[in-house]
This record gives sequence, C-alpha cells and structure tokens, in this order.
Amino acid sequence: MSELVVCTAKYALLPEDDHPTPATIVIDKNSGKIIQIERKHLSKSQFQSTHASSTITSWIDAGAQIVIPGLVDAHVHLNEPGRTAWEGFWTGTRAAAAGGITTVVDMPLNSLPPTTTVANLEEKRQAAVGQCHTDVGFWGGVIPGNQDHLKPLVEAGVKGFKCFLMESGVDEFPCVTEADLHPAMEKLHDASSILLFHAELDSAVNAQHDLDPRHYSTFLQSRPQRFEQDAISLVYKLQKTYQGLRTHIVHLSASSALPTIREAKSEGLPLTVETCFHYLCLNAENIPDGHTEFKCCPPVREDDNRDRLWDALKEGLIDCVVSDHSPCVIELKNVESGDIMSAWGGISTLGLGLSLLWTEGKNRGFSLKQVVDLMSKKTAEHAGLGESKGQLKVGFDGDFVLWDPTAAFEVTKELLQYKNKISPYQGMTLTGRVEKTFLRGSLVYDRTAGGFTGLPPQGRLL
Repeated sequence: MSELVVCTAKYALLPEDDHPTPATIVIDKNSGKIIQIERKHLSKSQFQSTHASSTITSWIDAGAQIVIPGLVDAHVHLNEPGRTAWEGFWTGTRAAAAGGITTVVDMPLNSLPPTTTVANLEEKRQAAVGQCHTDVGFWGGVIPGNQDHLKPLVEAGVKGFKCFLMESGVDEFPCVTEADLHPAMEKLHDASSILLFHAELDSAVNAQHDLDPRHYSTFLQSRPQRFEQDAISLVYKLQKTYQGLRTHIVHLSASSALPTIREAKSEGLPLTVETCFHYLCLNAENIPDGHTEFKCCPPVREDDNRDRLWDALKEGLIDCVVSDHSPCVIELKNVESGDIMSAWGGISTLGLGLSLLWTEGKNRGFSLKQVVDLMSKKTAEHAGLGESKGQLKVGFDGDFVLWDPTAAFEVTKELLQYKNKISPYQGMTLTGRVEKTFLRGSLVYDRTAGGFTGLPPQGRLL
C-alpha cells in the first residue's frame, strides 16, 4: 500500500499555465517525488474515492494561499567550515527555508578550505551532515593552477565552477588571469559543466584619494561599470574559443554590459546571466552615507541602471535572480565607523528574496509566474537541477511553498533567520509572505507554528 502526501489547492502555479489554477498534487512519501497532478481542487473524500488502496500520511489544503514550487537559490555563501561565525549550514538553510527556498547551491569561497579540490569538497560535505533544512548543492572553484582538480570535482558532484577576475577579498581564493583560464577551460570544455565568472576587471580608475570613505559615492566611483564591461568582454572572447563550455555571469550590476551579452546570445553562445535582489530593489541615490550594510561588489548602482536591468529581465538577457547571500561577522561591516571603503562587501538576503522581487516586480508589470520562474525553474536549470527541482511537475521532487501574495510585513531584525542580523532592507515594508515550506512533501518551515519548532533538518546534499 503506497503512502501519499497530498496538497490540494484552489491556486497552484503549474509550469504549463501563466496564472495559478486549481490542482491536487500527489507526492509519494517514500521517494519524495510528485507522482500525480490532478487539475482540480479535490476534497479529501473525493481524492480517497479514487485512491482507496493508498494511505494518506499528510493532507494539506492550501485554502486561499498559492502553491508555488520550492525556490532554488544558486548563489549562496554558507561559509562552513572555517568561518562559521559568519554563517553556517544550520542558520543559512533555516533562513532559506523561511523564504520558500528548498535548494541552495553553496559558493566555493569564504569557507576554509575553499572548494577547489575533492578533499576540500568532502570536508565541506562532512561539515554539512545533519545540519541542512534545505537541499544543498556545491559549486567548485577555479583558482590559478588547480586545473587538474577540476574533472575530479565534476565526477565528485559539483554543479560547476566559479572564478574571480578581480580580487575575491579572501587570500585563499585568488583571482585568475586570462592565462590561468585557458588550461582550466581546456579541462572543462568537454566535461558537461559550467564556468561562473565574478565579472569585474580592475581597470585603471582615476580615483580621488581624498574622498570621504564614509560616502557611498566614493565606493561607487571605485567600482565603475567599466570593470564589468571589460570583464564580460573577456568572457565573450573566451566563450567564442570554448563554445562547448557553458559560461555564466554572476551578479550582473552594470547595464552598460548588456549590449555585449545581447551580442553573445544572438550568436547562440551558451552564456547565461544572473542578477541579484539588491540590484533590482535598491538604488545608489537612496543609500545613506556611512551605511555599510548596503556595500556589495559589484555595487548597487543608480536608479536608471536599475530600470535597465529590469528591462533586460523582460527581454530575457538576464536569465535568473539570486541572493548572493554573502554575510560576515558584524565587526567586519564597520557599522560604528561607517567606513564603507574598508567594510566587507556583501549583502545578506536569505529569507527575503521572493518578497523583495514580488514587491518590486508586480509594480513593473511582472506576473507571479514570471517572478517565481526567475527564482525556481531558471535557477534550477542554471545549476544543472532542471530535471528534478524548480517546477511542480510529475517526476520532480515534491518541493513546494504555501505563499500569501497579499500579506504585508515589515523587515525587522527579529524576522531574520541568518546568523549575523544586518540588512539594508530593515524597516522596509514588503508584500507577499511564505507561510509554509515543504521539502519532498515534508514540512520544513511553518511560520504560524514557530517557524522551525519540532521540525528537524531534512535536507540532502546534492
């Protein structure tokens, strides 16, 4: 006798529909896979009348809430082992689950050691065991001279690789030059992998050294759009040489690079691009001086630049949206001195992304389906998880979220689930709230019942 988890909904976001429709989603409890979707909102008695030989272990009626697929955040720094004072698998995945994310893909740097060898990957996996409230995948890293470790990392299960074209901020993960990239890309071009670029090149900047380091304008001037333009031009050049290797631009900030991206895509090159919630929801004009919580690299830019990023999402030039959750200990943010120039560059966002994107996106004509796809289907495909994650579809993992699109809430420090509770969004009122999150049919977050009370971590390492 099969054991089933059943979610019945008046409103479910199915892949073939542009708007929520009635559905009853059936998940096999043992495999955690979706085995059936009936396009009706069935009562329990109606369902039992056609499934008499099955045992319903959990019956979920979404009521007025919308059932959406579990989200996939493909750009997260969890920092464990080594820098667990910054974040960790336990707190980071709790924050993710509270925001409707059922899968995160952890970046290779800011942990000690970085994920640049199989041995380092295994050390990270061991640290994660028993701590994850979501599923967790891993990116590998490309640094100078580690090209012989790349194929073994692919065989060990990393989802792809990340490199930096400019200093990363941590000594153990040095940036690569064009000369470093050729042997790495040679190794990867037939490996069914993907190479992610932190796309900034440190071009000469005529910086004024007497500018106030507390002023956001000083920081913005130090990381001009030209850095991203030059780097993405290099990626385009390399992509034409290694056309069998997918490439990806992480956290695009500079709209001036969009023509190069458009040209690469028009030529059919396998280049994809992500941007982040902070580039779509914040603007430089409204960042107060001395507020280091807004610092990230590349920087949040001006409002007209933000408009062009939204236009690029509509056009399809930008493929997906991620958090780039990049936390640190509060001391490294220079909160007291307000020195933006020497503060750690990273914005913490886990748990807020869907509400941020929906709040801003609906005012720009984006439907809920478009917003959710950018954070689920598209991110899953980018991370090589497009056959199991990111859609409510038969054969996929039974990851889903109960979402209230109209609920409004204020971002407070108490609301944040990640370890170091600092946020540029504190005090903002957002629309749309995650009520419950399910991973392979099992409840992993329940807002109204204390969040994680009585819910042990059930995530798997992918």
